[in-house]
Amino acid sequence: MSNVYIEPVPNGGSGYQIEFADHRAPSKPYKTQQEAIDAAKALGHKPLVARVRHLNDKKIPDHWRAV
Repeated sequence: MSNVYIEPVPNGGSGYQIEFADHRAPSKPYKTQQEAIDAAKALGHKPLVARVRHLNDKKIPDHWRAV
């Protein structure tokens, strides 16, 4: 199981996407954060969400929490 990041779709897009730690292309957008979390778990990943929306540096583990 690898860690993945649940992030809002960039550039004003609506919904959330799964961003992979190995820099693969992000997933398709999901309507809600919970849908993205559930999809990541179904794929066998450990989803992480930002503790604070504007603090989301993937290199700093304290910015993320497991769900």
